[in-house]
Amino acid sequence: MRRKIFYFATAFSVVMLLLAGCSSQSASPSGNAQGQAATEGGSYPESAITGVIQWGAGGALDTMSRKIGPLVEKYLGQSLVLTNKPGATGAIAMQYVNDKKSDGYTLLFAAENPALYGVLDISDIGFQDFYPINIMARGVATVVVPGDSPYQTLDDLIKDATANPGKVKMGSTGPGGLPFTVTTMLGTVTNTKYNMVPFDGDGPALTALLGGHLDASVLGLPAAIENAKAGKVRVLSVINKERVEELKDVPAVTESLPEMEKFLPWGPFYGVWVKKDTPDEIKKVLAEKFAQAQQDPDFQEFLKLSSSLSVNLTGDEAVKYWKDWQSTTAWLLQDAGAAKVNPADLKIERKN
Repeated sequence: MRRKIFYFATAFSVVMLLLAGCSSQSASPSGNAQGQAATEGGSYPESAITGVIQWGAGGALDTMSRKIGPLVEKYLGQSLVLTNKPGATGAIAMQYVNDKKSDGYTLLFAAENPALYGVLDISDIGFQDFYPINIMARGVATVVVPGDSPYQTLDDLIKDATANPGKVKMGSTGPGGLPFTVTTMLGTVTNTKYNMVPFDGDGPALTALLGGHLDASVLGLPAAIENAKAGKVRVLSVINKERVEELKDVPAVTESLPEMEKFLPWGPFYGVWVKKDTPDEIKKVLAEKFAQAQQDPDFQEFLKLSSSLSVNLTGDEAVKYWKDWQSTTAWLLQDAGAAKVNPADLKIERKN
């Protein structure tokens, strides 16, 4: 009888020790759980996060997203799995994320396009339905002409456009695109009109420019630098308040046209977003970790090499940033007759 009692007591003790061990394991972080931030509902993130990129592989947004992804993983202590869902000017990806739970496990990596979905009648969903975790960077536009162009300066181009209204051929990728918007800015402040020649993208427009089928076009800074070094194009101006280090000899647009300053800073921008009704504690964790990743020396070096300007804004500051961009661009489209919905009907304030 004593032997049975002894065996029972021993077995009971072993079971209790096992239970205590399990309880201890679940209460303390291990593996990827280390570095996870505590929230009211437990630890976040407890599993891998999905990042949905609204444009295809190889583009500026895709490259930037995949550069910051591993850095975010390092600071967040959890996997960030990136996937591309291009289509409908990025609206497919935004709709996909909007249909997911507001739990911080599906993020949207987006460029500036959703700010114009309303005025271009692309989608009823836009940035107003999302919270900006981090607007990471922005690009800089340039005005370029063929390397053998008679235009030596932006003033030369403007003078010709003034003397020959609607004759100077400018490349365009459609309303809201980089070339269309910048050309509309120039036309607004100089009272000039251009012959906007449509193309399916920046690549075909550049090909046409190099082939002598266009008088001028607008390129992002990296493409402008690459082609200028090869002697294929001449960069007349950078659409920025000041000169950029990568093209120190090229004037900022405000040097020729001070009136352009009211539109600046302006350019394509790139950021990460979460559904607006995601819990505040999760937004806070994401904002903190993405800010750390954005300031990481590896990412800052990437921005320098890709000729992008650091932004690093979140929350209210980021909202102001994209709304200012939206106001400038939406009303330019309206004044140019390219908006499908009047910005006033969408309560977009005119600031310029």
